[in-house]
Amino acid sequence: MTFFLLALSVAPALAILMAVYFIDKYDREPIRLLLTSVMLGIVALIPAIIFELIFGFMDQHENIFLIFIYAVWVVGFAEEGCKFFFLRTVPYIRPDFNEPLDGIVYGLAISMGFAAVENIFYVLNGGVGLGLLRMFTAVPMHAVCGVVMGYYVGLAKFSSQGSRKLLSTGLLLAIAIHGLYDFFLIQQLWAGFAIFAFVVLIIGIAFGIKAIKIHRKDSPFKNPII
Repeated sequence: MTFFLLALSVAPALAILMAVYFIDKYDREPIRLLLTSVMLGIVALIPAIIFELIFGFMDQHENIFLIFIYAVWVVGFAEEGCKFFFLRTVPYIRPDFNEPLDGIVYGLAISMGFAAVENIFYVLNGGVGLGLLRMFTAVPMHAVCGVVMGYYVGLAKFSSQGSRKLLSTGLLLAIAIHGLYDFFLIQQLWAGFAIFAFVVLIIGIAFGIKAIKIHRKDSPFKNPII
């Protein structure tokens, strides 16, 4: 049973990771750097957890204001901030990062490393039902944040001006998506508000699909790999 739960935990992230490799059909990224990015996502979980534990006292379900601050500026900031740090300091400066789409590819790889390990903790404790639920909710949410962040990081990498603004935009949007998603789920004052978490997720997915299409269309490598 434990093996099945582990498989269920990592399967969604693994499926998305496999898709990541084929997103960049014109100039695919080296496997070694993709795997490094996945490992960076796993490492990012450590400081994120520490930050969330330090500010865990703000997780007060009866106080809507504190819950909002906790969801956005503790959980969202900690998790997306840690992912952004590793995306910006490792893949971003490598010569293999040679087109805007690579921001999405490496952003997704880091996010899926993070999501896979996080998912293991939840599913081992919550069981099959929670694993199936998170397969279609929390893991895609992490993927969406990776795409949105990576889209702007890719723009920033090849921008002649305003790269700092683009980087900040990517980080802040990822924090907002993650934070709002969590806020609508963890607040307990209005049960019906949970539906808005799925609204945030759907909007994020739509934006992510569009972002991928834009960067693929604008790729400087127009000859498909044979």
